[in-house]
Order: sequence, then structure tokens, then C-alpha cells
Amino acid sequence: MSVDILTFGCRLNTYESEVMRGHAQALTNTIIVNTCAVTAEAERQARQAIRRAHRENPGAQIVVTGCAAQINPDSWATLPGVTRVLGNEDKLKPESWLPDAGSAVSDIMAARETAPHLVTEFAGRARAFVQVQQGCDHRCTFCIIPFGRGPNRSVPIGAIAEQVRTLVASGYREIVLTGVDIASYGPDLPGRPTLGQMARRLLAAVPELPRLRLSSIDPAAIDDDLWRLIETEPRLMPHLHLSMQAGSDLILKRMKRRHLRQQGLDVIARARALRPGIGIGADLIAGFPTETDELFAETLAFVEEAAIPFVHVFPYSERPGTPAARMPAVPVPLRRERAARLREAGQQAATTFLAAQIGRTLTVLAETETGGHSEHFAPVRIAATPGQLLQARVTAATPDHLLAEPA
Repeated sequence: MSVDILTFGCRLNTYESEVMRGHAQALTNTIIVNTCAVTAEAERQARQAIRRAHRENPGAQIVVTGCAAQINPDSWATLPGVTRVLGNEDKLKPESWLPDAGSAVSDIMAARETAPHLVTEFAGRARAFVQVQQGCDHRCTFCIIPFGRGPNRSVPIGAIAEQVRTLVASGYREIVLTGVDIASYGPDLPGRPTLGQMARRLLAAVPELPRLRLSSIDPAAIDDDLWRLIETEPRLMPHLHLSMQAGSDLILKRMKRRHLRQQGLDVIARARALRPGIGIGADLIAGFPTETDELFAETLAFVEEAAIPFVHVFPYSERPGTPAARMPAVPVPLRRERAARLREAGQQAATTFLAAQIGRTLTVLAETETGGHSEHFAPVRIAATPGQLLQARVTAATPDHLLAEPA
């Protein structure tokens, strides 16, 4: 074994893992664990993976990095087999991965600049991720990520275009723009470009890119240029995943979110009017502190009213040091029960959405030999070559995926 990377958490971590893979090629018998701090479960899984990796390969050097390591490095340094802990800034520096770079806990500093790191390959993936910004200036009461990622920093448009051009030349047919808060892109750059302006210029600069997709986006910050792209640009995928978190105004205020329930409904309605058939997703937290049965019912009704087919539900997870961790807690079993009910409502919407695709011809990005995802991000089962873009006619739908044949 030379270098093995275990990645937890978001798409930004996936991108950064590939940066590290490129920097660490000279190392031998090394396991890099790129951690996530969004939930306690994500941290538990990373710790479990480290212990398992040490048992199975006791001679390996284990390097721990990512947001959880950034926030609390000492707790990771004491795990069996861990020889080094790197902060989020240091993990992206080539010099951190020299064979003689040291074996101590590194200085943990929030990054102050976002420099481009060209990636040419995403191991085992047909879809590529490109970082467009880093960090977050907001302070949602449940979130610890600003302490792990620092303030908002945007990648210059030219550097993004260069990275996308490199990945397309490597054979990638779809690029996902990712970051901590991509809707906050641009205010720190000359001319203060918005996310929509950046995406428009990127598509013009890389005309050979077939598919551009956005990762999760704050519904409070969709700019006019992005709305125009949603309406008119076929290369921008008809898929909008919203960082909603709740459908109750009181809970949203206690979370210190920048939107309310109606704004989320309005965004979804506008997206569907501009791009009929668009796939809608949403991040939701179940069992946030102080959430009563009545307040939960408002979020459940939001999912049902908006008919959101692609819900991503988290039972609330306490993050020490955040304001929400000091609020009156909802019992853990009740959080799980509410999460299950939200997923069930999303599943009902998904069943309806998928059934509506029967008979249609979709464009599928094949990720395995047995299928991939449509432009709407609907899972599709079809015999294909990984990495291929193919036209597919939908012949049937299950509650979880579409069945299709080459058109």
C-alpha cells in the first residue's frame, strides 16, 4: 500500500481528498482520514475507521485531517496508530506531504486564502467536484463548521475555469460546484461576482463541459443571474438542492437561518415555473432543540406541501460550543422518530416524481456498469459504461429509482 484515503462528510472534503492524493504520492504505507464535524455520528464513524485501519494495518502511518481534526486536534492525536494531525489549511499544502514533513500535531490555523489546487482525477467516480469557495461568514446556532473552515473565501473565476477545463480533458462529463456556502460566492473578489455570474462565465469559458451541477445552496441567496441560468441554460442541470434545515419559522429563527418557510416555498415554486420538471432536494434537521410536536408538524407539512422528492434528513446532533447545544434538547429517540417521518414524506414525493418520468427520454451519467443519475439527479438503472453520457428511455419506476433502456 502507498496512500489510502478515507473521506467522510461533504463534497468539499471529496475534492480536498483528491488534492491530498496528488500531494502525497511520494509517501508509502500511509492512511489519510479526512474527517467531518457536521454530526456526532460522522465523528464516530471516522474514529471507528481509524481503529479498524490500525488493527488491519498496524504498521501504517495514519494522518488525520478535516474539520473534526481542525476543531479538536488533541482528541484525534491520541487514537491508536495516529502519527499526525493536520489542519484544513495545512492539508492542502504540498509541503505538508513530503516524506520528512514530521510526525507531530501540526499548527491548527484557519485558512486565510483559497489557492487553486489542480485535480485531474476523482478515484472511482464518474462525477467530479470543484471547490469554488471555502468557509462561512454565517453563524447558524447548530453549526460548528465555521470554526473548522474559517471565513468565506472565494476561488477566482479563472482558477475555477482552469480546474474544470483540466477535469473535462481528463474525461469528466459532469462537474459539481461545491463549497461550504456556495451562494456566498464572490464578495471578496474584484468586481464582487455572484454565484450566477461565475457559473455563466464558467460555462462560456469551458464550452466543452456538457453538464454543470450545483451542490447544496442557501435559498436566501439565489441571485438573478442564477435564476436566468436555471431558466435558459441547458448545461446547468435541472436540479436544485436547498439548505432549508426546517419548515417552521420559529425553528428557523432559533437556528439563525436567513430564510423563512414561505421563502423556501417561493423558491421551489419559482424554480418549477422556470424549469418544469426540475428535481428539488432539501437538507432538513429533525428534532432541533425546543422543537415541539406542533413545530415539527410545520416542517412535515412543508415537505408535503412542497412535494420534495430528494430530502436529506439529519437527526439533530449536539455540537459542543454552539448556541443550540445549550438549548432545551429533544429526546434522541424522538429525533430519530421525526427524522423517519420526514424521510417517509420525502419518499412519497419521490415515488410520485419518479413515476412521472416513465416514457420520457433522459440523459444519464453512468457511474457504474448498472446505472447512474439523470439530469434531475434521479437514480437510473441501465446497462452502461462508467463515465458515459447516454440517452435513456424510462420504462418503469420503483419507489427508489428508474428503470431505463438506451434510447
